[in-house]
Amino acid sequence: MAIRRIALAAALVGGMLFGLIGCGGTDTQPVVVQPDPPASEQPTVAPEPAAPQPVPLAELSVRLEKLIDGFDQPLFVTGAGDGSDRLFVLEKSGRAWLVRGGVRSATPFLDMSDAVSTDSERGLLGMAFSPTFSTDGYVYVDYTDRKGSTTISRFKVSGEVVDRTSEQKLLTIAQPFANHNGGMIAFGPDGYLYVGMGDGGSGGDPKGNGQRLGVLLGKLLRIDVAGGGAYSVPADNPFVSTPNALPEIWAYGLRNPWRWSFDRETGDLWIGDVGQNTWEEIDFAPASSAGGENYGWNTYEATHPFPPGSNAVTGDFTMPVIEYGRGAGQSTTGGYVYRGAAYEAMWGTYLYGDFGSGDLWGLRRAADGTIENRLLLETGFSLVSFGQDDDGELYVVDFGGGTVYRVVAE
Repeated sequence: MAIRRIALAAALVGGMLFGLIGCGGTDTQPVVVQPDPPASEQPTVAPEPAAPQPVPLAELSVRLEKLIDGFDQPLFVTGAGDGSDRLFVLEKSGRAWLVRGGVRSATPFLDMSDAVSTDSERGLLGMAFSPTFSTDGYVYVDYTDRKGSTTISRFKVSGEVVDRTSEQKLLTIAQPFANHNGGMIAFGPDGYLYVGMGDGGSGGDPKGNGQRLGVLLGKLLRIDVAGGGAYSVPADNPFVSTPNALPEIWAYGLRNPWRWSFDRETGDLWIGDVGQNTWEEIDFAPASSAGGENYGWNTYEATHPFPPGSNAVTGDFTMPVIEYGRGAGQSTTGGYVYRGAAYEAMWGTYLYGDFGSGDLWGLRRAADGTIENRLLLETGFSLVSFGQDDDGELYVVDFGGGTVYRVVAE
């Protein structure tokens, strides 16, 4: 599957898919025709809710409204998906805080600072609540342990705190270097847990992990964690029957997919993959994807042969839908497609940003794959993460300022 590259500076066109089904035929059997009921008994049909009508992207105006501050190097914010209107803010040090109504809990929701390594890009990096959290009470975390290995663990929540003694380590992946840990985990529309893994670090992917199917580094993984035991591998993962390939792999050729998300309306996947020295990229896979995409690293950095100056390599690569150079930023932060109810003007807009420049962009994708992209805000913040609450409202996290902001359309 090849997706047309659109450079950030080009900023071209966005939208969605439609289909028609028809049927017909004849029947030789008699048909009993019932008389029409009296007018007073005619059934009434409730009108379909009107589809949201976003404003043209060129007219969209957004601002950031401070929700809460006072965090120490916050990295992520998320809802629990249980309708409780709670938010959970992760700190790099290994703590997560519950926020309700803009007020932080007195004690941490989770404190595993004694188990987390925090040097370089290590730390408590990701959190995902079970799709059935309201009944099973499970929360999953991605952290770097004291040995520097990525650890995916499941915990049980007791009341409004995590029971540390309930930890079940599901997956441990050794990291050869302290950077490019990935860290995002999320449940897909299919109910499986997806895990984003960086290439192992250093620079330039010295071990070629991005293109090697025999390692979990530089990949997007897909595992089944239902049932409360050890994980299993879904039978339809793309490399289950590929010799010498690890079956957990869903997609590969990633350098450091720091933040990515599924569109809660369509199921499409958006990935912000942090570049090497020259190019940042946003990757896309439609909900219909069967997995197996190769996003190119370290053969390509975005759409450019890597190392710079090398010859282009032919292959079944999935190129990014957006790329941008160092004039626009230094470390892309993938975001979310807005599906909340508060700001119809923003509906269907994918928001993403850059940690280095603090710029925040909006993107819309049309049914034919063309892209419209626009700079929406120069925040001046260290935009380390976006987040989504139970209602689909969006937030951004300022790493340096220790603050969580709500995205507001004006």
